[in-house]
Amino acid sequence: MLTADEYWNPKNETMPREKLRALQFGKLRDLCAWAEARSEFHRVRWAKAGFRAEQLRTWDDIRRIPYMTREEWMQSQDEHPPFGTLPAAPPDVAIRFHTTSGTTGRTPLRALDGLRDWEWIADCWAYGFHAMGVRPRDTVFIAFSYAQFIGFWGAHYANEKLGAMVIPSGSLPTETRVKLIVENSATVVCATPTYVLRMAEVARQMGIDVAKSAVDKIVLSGEPSGSVPAVRRQIEAAWGARVGDTAGMTEIGTIFMFECRHQPGGPHIVEDHFIEEVIDPETGRPCDYGERGERVCTSFGRGILPLIRYRTCDVVEKRPASVCPCGRTFDIYHGGIQTRTDDMHKIRGTNVYPRAIEAIVREHAEIEEFQVVLSTDAESGRDEVTVRCEMKPGLEPAWAALFPALNKELSEAHENLRFNLEHARQGELPRFELKAKRLVDKRRK
Repeated sequence: MLTADEYWNPKNETMPREKLRALQFGKLRDLCAWAEARSEFHRVRWAKAGFRAEQLRTWDDIRRIPYMTREEWMQSQDEHPPFGTLPAAPPDVAIRFHTTSGTTGRTPLRALDGLRDWEWIADCWAYGFHAMGVRPRDTVFIAFSYAQFIGFWGAHYANEKLGAMVIPSGSLPTETRVKLIVENSATVVCATPTYVLRMAEVARQMGIDVAKSAVDKIVLSGEPSGSVPAVRRQIEAAWGARVGDTAGMTEIGTIFMFECRHQPGGPHIVEDHFIEEVIDPETGRPCDYGERGERVCTSFGRGILPLIRYRTCDVVEKRPASVCPCGRTFDIYHGGIQTRTDDMHKIRGTNVYPRAIEAIVREHAEIEEFQVVLSTDAESGRDEVTVRCEMKPGLEPAWAALFPALNKELSEAHENLRFNLEHARQGELPRFELKAKRLVDKRRK
């Protein structure tokens, strides 16, 4: 058990499970009453499903509440622009406007937050930074463009709440960011896994060894690869720092899980602010500990946008809090976000997930960057998957020896599906600051 000052919220983080469950249920009843009274979106949907907030009498009654989907929310925005019928308060009470990072062919989801919402967003982020050991003596570098995507906005304000010094980097080029980190003796870096590796790459080109910098903690978010062991090892080796993973969503505005310093194999769920269910995506059956399923989120802190039983498409596996010795009673998502139900691609009858490919590619430290290309062979009409790999400077000759091993590993992990491998020229593949888009789908539709 840690001392009280090791927890951001010691009362709630160590609350007995039965009391935590009671806290969640009380918040759920209040949230549903609020949404029924103020959100046309929920009121109409619930009426069609025969659900009323007053029917919540026991924990099992949560199953009476119909699931909410992104498609329904987007349709509401399309039919009632700009914000749809979900908001439970008028836009003039909002102090912030943000959007999702983008949805192919569609307008991004638009999110509004009031003053209390924003305080809550920062508070949830504070769980993650505090659990990783961030304190007022730290200097935190936020490698983020501070645009409409909500991303690390909450991380910025959380560190101010913690009393740490924050260095925002706006839209600065990577070289300038590296200099700022080193010159200002930043002790914490917050970015996506892809961009943390990119900064290390640029630092090498500049003749700077960031492993010798003051950075001793790296907080990741924005990509599932933050919990991929091979990715973490590469980041830790490049920076000489401990890595902690978090995950959030624009739909809830903040993070819903954070990794503690004991690193028990996955992040803790912020269970005093969320109800996190795991269900079979096909049947809706609740999953037990150790079963992989789709994550369903109910969020308590965002009053303007009440998110209730929201199907996230994230694939997770819940483990009991007791597997971690830190003393927190918050359950754990083993391996973080393992993949997404909407991120699977069928190639010649085999399920292919970009995260699974990355987990294999990143085991080879000689590879600097990679790209996955899906295409259709013009003659046979057969779908193909190609992995293009760019080697680190000076290691290009190693490709000949790496090729057969990587080819075998990818094939064996995908039911002996044949992969095409290509050696990309130095600097040929794209680099990313926010969420990496390494998959290119060129298949005939």
